[in-house]
Amino acid sequence: MHTSAGQRKLVLAGLAAGLILLNLVTFIAALPETSRIDSGCCSTHLLAKDFSAFYVGAWRLFSDPSNVYTPGAVSDGGPVILPQPESYKYLPSFLVMVAPLLALGYQQALTTFDLFQFLLLPLIAFLLYKLVGEKGLAVTAVVAVVVLFQPLPIANWGLSASYFWQWGEGQPKVLDTFLILLALYLGKVNKPTASGVILALSAFDVRFAALAIPLFITYNRANVGRAFLALAAGFVVSNALLFYPAIGAGFVDMLFRTGLTTPLYYYTLIPLLTVVSLTLVEIREIASALRGQELLTPLG
Repeated sequence: MHTSAGQRKLVLAGLAAGLILLNLVTFIAALPETSRIDSGCCSTHLLAKDFSAFYVGAWRLFSDPSNVYTPGAVSDGGPVILPQPESYKYLPSFLVMVAPLLALGYQQALTTFDLFQFLLLPLIAFLLYKLVGEKGLAVTAVVAVVVLFQPLPIANWGLSASYFWQWGEGQPKVLDTFLILLALYLGKVNKPTASGVILALSAFDVRFAALAIPLFITYNRANVGRAFLALAAGFVVSNALLFYPAIGAGFVDMLFRTGLTTPLYYYTLIPLLTVVSLTLVEIREIASALRGQELLTPLG
């Protein structure tokens, strides 16, 4: 039976709403985890939540910048989080994004950050529709399930282990996913400068922005030079704090001490599977775009 464009939109809107409601079940299940001191998903030691690294890191950025990347507690008058704050491992641009949350107490800031990201899910659904809706109902539905819900039920971890630990740890992976999708959408609607700047902002965790580069080229293929110029400029400007010697040295030390060996935890599947699923959907267009930019040698 033929499905009209209007019917397809209605079906996809209903699917997205259903997936977000299922995610809400996991969100509610994860809320008590945000205030627990336990070993998290994958450790044998008692740990503070990952959000502690961002909250304390933002405080240190303005009050004790030489210790932004110092692991553990520091006697500098900063927030006290037991047993000790987690180590900050992202680029300094993210601390500027988190800084407004310093107006709240730690637990209130964590909950607010989670809630803010949950409210991004409808916008993520809209961006997915704009990016892959033309590929058909089935393809769009599969991508929506992968991105908005990621069903992986594990006992006591809600319906999705990925999202349970995203919310439970106060991770920024939904924000990162939103920024990457927004950058790709802006490229698709011929706004290469904005596309580059937004991808630069998403690169506070460089791994997923780097993985999205083939998609970035594809959606910006008509203005790829301008898009990359904006990406480079946005990255340098947003991370200019690295030129402050103490912060730059701390970042390099962290990178080679623990940063490069940080494993992929459950919540990293959110941006990772988002980029991978879009790449699979757009694989032919990516190959064509890379050939057009002389980045891929044609066979034969």
